[in-house]
Amino acid sequence: MKNFNATIISKGKKSTISVQAINKISATKQIKQKNPTAGILKIVEGKAPSNVGGSFANLKKTFASSIDISHKISSIRQLAVMTDAGISIYDSIVEVGRNTENPKLKIIYQSVANDINVGKSMTESLEPYKEEFGHVALAMTKLGEQTGNISGSYHTLADIWESVRDNVRKFKKAIRTPIITLVAMMIAFTILIMLVVPKFKEIFEKFNADLPIPTLILLWLENALNNYGIYILLAMAGMLFFFMHQYKNNPAFKYKTDKVLIHPKFYLIKDIIFYSSMHKYTLILGELIRAGIPVSEALSTAVGMVDNSYIKEKLQGVNADIARGISLSDAFKQTGLFENMLLQMIKAGESSGQLDAMLSKVTQYYDSKFQDLIDNLSTYIEPVLLFFIAGLVLLLALGIFMPMWDLGKAAKG
Repeated sequence: MKNFNATIISKGKKSTISVQAINKISATKQIKQKNPTAGILKIVEGKAPSNVGGSFANLKKTFASSIDISHKISSIRQLAVMTDAGISIYDSIVEVGRNTENPKLKIIYQSVANDINVGKSMTESLEPYKEEFGHVALAMTKLGEQTGNISGSYHTLADIWESVRDNVRKFKKAIRTPIITLVAMMIAFTILIMLVVPKFKEIFEKFNADLPIPTLILLWLENALNNYGIYILLAMAGMLFFFMHQYKNNPAFKYKTDKVLIHPKFYLIKDIIFYSSMHKYTLILGELIRAGIPVSEALSTAVGMVDNSYIKEKLQGVNADIARGISLSDAFKQTGLFENMLLQMIKAGESSGQLDAMLSKVTQYYDSKFQDLIDNLSTYIEPVLLFFIAGLVLLLALGIFMPMWDLGKAAKG
């Protein structure tokens, strides 16, 4: 990702904005999307402008809580039902905003209702809240306004969000037990190091014997935890905060991290990230095309929902390839992300005019792969956990009993 500084003119006033993009073409598209009425005078690659206030904004962003997707689904469902019943979009939004429990959504819907009341479209009113609602919500809103079927568009949007939410919930539920087991084991090991090892340390010091490596490791850990435990804990918390802050606010750092996470050497993690990302991408792409959104616009919207920067970069090239006259299946092939079987299915869908149906089958394939990983996550993680636990137990046992054996032999001698 590179920094691009653009000079634009809007309503007779010049201003400079900075965007992150892989190339100048992508930067131009981003600027036009954010400022559709502005004219672009020039775009140059360079460093992002320094902004002291921005650092505090980024700090706030690191800890800012996002709107619960369940609240968004519930409110969108209500809007769909109310507009389908013939209630005006303004009255529907006012009522949904009044009834929603989420304070952020309440403020957003009040603002959207005010904008609609002064003559703005629903799409224009939601534009300032793109970060809260996402690209898909704006695309489906725009489609609903164009076709006059805002109810159908919002039902589809709610279905998309529900599918994404269910997968996230299932993943969190599957990984909860292994994490609890690992944390409990680490706590137990730390307590043993801090309370049990010092008792044996006194015995070892009395005999002044040469100690084996496992015992030296335990004594080093005991000394570090008892004397510097609070500093180690603060250092770990600081490192975690630094990582989260950089990952959320530094595109270059996020890109490198995302690239590492899907490296073939990362057992299990790479598959979970890849299949969940591709499932989300093909799901949204298929639903948007089925709803009647042009393929190029659907591709741009779907790629905006991919969280992994490395995968997103590869998929962003698809639109540029299509603009050059390359077929969708060939453009997907150049990304290196799709298996040959899936490419053949997409190619058949293009030829028969049933691209949305074929994309649905591709989505089902990625979903089945992801669901298999989640359903058997405990089975996949169990060998790693057993190896880790066995290593801790072995270190503790050898570190304590090996010198005891040596001392027993010395006493007999």
